Amino acid sequence: MVVKRTTHAGYTVPGLSLQDGHDVAAILQPRLHALNDLALTLKHAHWNVVGRDFIGVHKMLDPQVLQVRDMIDETAERIATLGVPPNGLPGALVAARSWDDYAIGRAGTSAHLAALDVVYTGFLKSHRKALAQVGELDPVTEDMVISQCAALEQFQWFMRAHLEDDDGELLNSGAKTERSAANKAK
Repeated sequence: MVVKRTTHAGYTVPGLSLQDGHDVAAILQPRLHALNDLALTLKHAHWNVVGRDFIGVHKMLDPQVLQVRDMIDETAERIATLGVPPNGLPGALVAARSWDDYAIGRAGTSAHLAALDVVYTGFLKSHRKALAQVGELDPVTEDMVISQCAALEQFQWFMRAHLEDDDGELLNSGAKTERSAANKAK
């Protein structure tokens, strides 16, 4: 028996053209990679955070990891529903990504939170770009991505609350990279 590998099925969801369904899936695939990377990054920070407020930050990160993992599953299943096989393999993620690995190892709570704020900012910018693209094609997928953005924006707010001073300024204000954010927040 020969195993046939197809890049897509001959169907998509009712109400979308085959092309539109597969186009939406193509927009979601990089988001799937980004969500997988985000879950791993959050878990890495969870394991490597130390210092003052350790337990609060450590415990704050686990529910975020769990919700992001749910988003991963939801996104992969939406891709499959649209008639395209989702790819969650690590090699595909590394080959397709346009970002580097998270730059912070063992570090204090403020350093990790500041760096994760930069991660969330980059992630949410690209997720909102995908939201605009899918919004033109499929309101069901648009609703899914809106829901994900809302939850992720709240997670970022949780982190920023730790980084904000009495005047409403973030300790990592103006930082463009994870390392520079972590250094500013020390």
